[in-house]
Amino acid sequence: MTSLDDLRPSPPVAGLRLERVAADSPLIPDVLARIGAPHGWRSASRTPPEWAEWLSHPWRQYWLIMEGARVAGITDIEPHPGGDVEITTFGLLPEFVGKGLGGYALTLAIAQAWRTEPLEAGAVRRVWLHTSTKDHPNALPNYTRRGLRPYRTETVSPDGSPGVSPGGPA
Repeated sequence: MTSLDDLRPSPPVAGLRLERVAADSPLIPDVLARIGAPHGWRSASRTPPEWAEWLSHPWRQYWLIMEGARVAGITDIEPHPGGDVEITTFGLLPEFVGKGLGGYALTLAIAQAWRTEPLEAGAVRRVWLHTSTKDHPNALPNYTRRGLRPYRTETVSPDGSPGVSPGGPA
């Protein structure tokens, strides 16, 4: 997404909001592991040293997706050089999937990414994220409904070697 004007918000969900949490919160590994377990994400099986490395990124921000007083999911947002901001994680806990929260939760995450202070002088110029076939089947349709568009497609062969093909315009 190269402009906040590209965001196509989902209708609001009463009581759904983002709440910033410090990188040393024990909630982060727990929530990420619970979200990732059904999809085979690395977060579901990280070792303590791998968690230490993940949480050591000094600019990464952690935002709990809250439904009232309950944690419903998490998004991690990290600015990069050149005005890029990456949504490094976005997901709902399994017990909140299928309840109509994902569209508005992603709207909140994208809007927060656009408000994130860039690493260099200037404005945020692009918000992006990765998705994969390991994500929930509704992930990619939700991303495109919110105005994100494919930029690049990567495939990995069984031997682990990558292949890259360009997607649409930046």
